[in-house]
Amino acid sequence: MIELLQFRHSPYNEKVRWALDAKCVPHRRRSLLPGPHMGVVKKLTGRTQTPVLVLDDGSAIDGSARILDWLERQHPEPRLMPDDPAQREQVLAIQRRFDEDITPRIRRAVLDALLRRPRYFAAVFGEAESRLRQRLYSLIVPLAAPLVRKGNGISGAAAVADGIAAGHEAMDFVAAQARATGYLVGDRLTLADITAATTLATLVRPANSPMQSPQPVDSLFADLIAPFQAHAAAHWVRDIYARHRGASADFEGASPY
Repeated sequence: MIELLQFRHSPYNEKVRWALDAKCVPHRRRSLLPGPHMGVVKKLTGRTQTPVLVLDDGSAIDGSARILDWLERQHPEPRLMPDDPAQREQVLAIQRRFDEDITPRIRRAVLDALLRRPRYFAAVFGEAESRLRQRLYSLIVPLAAPLVRKGNGISGAAAVADGIAAGHEAMDFVAAQARATGYLVGDRLTLADITAATTLATLVRPANSPMQSPQPVDSLFADLIAPFQAHAAAHWVRDIYARHRGASADFEGASPY
């Protein structure tokens, strides 16, 4: 059975989880903790990014775009890409824009708020762990914070402000793009919708979904996400999750299908 190595509450990882669930691909999930994950992942891929999909033959695919391309070819139903070539290019362009620009910028603001609250950082990324392991991990977070900040381009207040601006930019784009049909490309769910919805889920935190915030929400993080909640695109995210996500929580171990 293939295995997904993942972070909790990461849009790149959630995007792959969504596709695996939608396509009912049997697999196992193993959540890793940011920082300690590097030794595990680097042995498989030579890099440190998640998600990583380990195939039955022991080979590994890393990066959400590459994994989703593999899934679409190996498990084509339900299709997440349009048949029309022009629409396919549009979907891929939206995915690239979010993956390479919007998401990394938003992530800086999100990580900055979480790193300022080590216990909540541990609760978010260690959601699959026991309370004791979360507590122990929270003691490591301040030590790792400078590396996390450097690795994600969190160079100061300007980088955080740019991340917040990216959130507004992305929400304005989604609201305008989805106005006609409710979807970003064409009139059905595609990878463009999943990409945008999972990125914006880091700010919207849709209830009854794998991206809902651990409760209670830390006050500093709540202050960050509060200005986004009434935006038309936030309503779109909640609606897309409610109608298409099909999972109210993440899981560890073997998939139920």
